[in-house]
Amino acid sequence: MNSRGLSVAASLDSPDPLSERSLIEDSNNSSQGGERNILDHQSILLDHVSSSFRREVVNRSFSMKAVNKNDEDLENGMLEKDAEKSVRSNKVVTVHNKALLSGVAYCISSCSMILVNKYVLSSYDFNAGISLMLYQNFVSVVVVSILRLFGVISTEPLTWKLVKVWLPVNVIFVGMLITSMFSLKYINVAMVTVLKNVTNVITAVGEMYLFNKTHDNRVWTALFLMIISAISGGITDLSFHAIGYTWQIINCFLTASYSLTLRRVMDTAKQVTKSGNLDEFSMVLLNNTLSLPLGIFLILVFNEVDYLSRTPLLQLPTFWLVTTFSGFLGLAISFTSMWFLHQTSATTYSLVGSLNKIPLSVAGIFLFHVPTSLENSASIFFGLLAGVFFARAKMQEKSRS
Repeated sequence: MNSRGLSVAASLDSPDPLSERSLIEDSNNSSQGGERNILDHQSILLDHVSSSFRREVVNRSFSMKAVNKNDEDLENGMLEKDAEKSVRSNKVVTVHNKALLSGVAYCISSCSMILVNKYVLSSYDFNAGISLMLYQNFVSVVVVSILRLFGVISTEPLTWKLVKVWLPVNVIFVGMLITSMFSLKYINVAMVTVLKNVTNVITAVGEMYLFNKTHDNRVWTALFLMIISAISGGITDLSFHAIGYTWQIINCFLTASYSLTLRRVMDTAKQVTKSGNLDEFSMVLLNNTLSLPLGIFLILVFNEVDYLSRTPLLQLPTFWLVTTFSGFLGLAISFTSMWFLHQTSATTYSLVGSLNKIPLSVAGIFLFHVPTSLENSASIFFGLLAGVFFARAKMQEKSRS
């Protein structure tokens, strides 16, 4: 009980001053006024005592209510603080869970896309890489259009001004996808991931000459290690295929060109849009839509129509299921990468992308029974570590700038 409760209990045990004074006056008057006065004064005394008792009861009632109210306020305050702490804790956990979930989704979709494409091109022995690219882009256009129709996402309208600005980038984009298909048919997944590091070297040199951007010694050291790992990996590759390596080198130049050209065209493209912005969904729809007529033209040029008319693969439901799934994976990479970037940062995204190549390479070797040697495995592992070292060097370079 608090101090206010103690004071109430003390007042109930102590006599009332007014009652004491009434008793003294009544005793003096009783000797002079007679029995009637005594009875009157006794009645008055009882009234004083009764009123005093009622007053103390009322005071105690109010005091106990006040005490209970204070205790209730204190308890409510503690509950509110606990609830606030719980909300903050749950919010932090939710943010961490979203970052982890988006990172896992991005890694799974990117790894699965390469493995599924390798499965279609090698295990099914499908010799129409342009047609596969065209079908995957068609699936992406259909899905994005449906999402936009139901109001799930919003995209910029495809105006003629935007198409003219974006067309050079789209030509490079289509070439990048097609050469990736051609190289993946002949080269194992592990060597593809190592050879893709050459793209970073070409991009760094292009940034230096086109944008006057300088790199520190750590970045150049990582790039040098990437080149060494690519050369040593190619020399020790037991399944070396010259055509596949040629397509992969072309793919590295096209991928670097796409990255460098995109930076220049992006600002111009934003100026010709209605909102003045071009988000990820709009770029996905724009790239995939413009790739359809160009893909049809290349199918005719490379005479894949004749192959498609003769292959029995198009009659297999499982083949269509796998290729459709690869189209959804291609779209999933765009969505999960954007989601992951929103939950974390560009540096974390880059580092996770580099680390993602390690399980991808291991899975590619075991799933497709790739013949390898100790020297080749060491070169692949060395190249993957060089990629991680490059990502960390870029992070440190960005933090200093």
